[in-house]
Amino acid sequence: MQGLVQAMQTQAQTQAALQAQLQAQAQAPAPVPQKHGHGGPSIMERFKRMAPPSFKGESQPLLAESWKREVEKIF
Repeated sequence: MQGLVQAMQTQAQTQAALQAQLQAQAQAPAPVPQKHGHGGPSIMERFKRMAPPSFKGESQPLLAESWKREVEKIF
């Protein structure tokens, strides 16, 4: 019986600690998105400016390989 009481006390303490953590997380401010350190366009924006060919989900391996080569030319 003593073991059961101790287990219930441990469970209650664990539950209280978990609840406190959840409340702390709910009250924490949302993370602020980081700006680029250099102030310029992101890598994705620069990539899009290069007008890469779009991939249309072709099922033919040769077309996919051709698309891949065209994209690699950008770099």
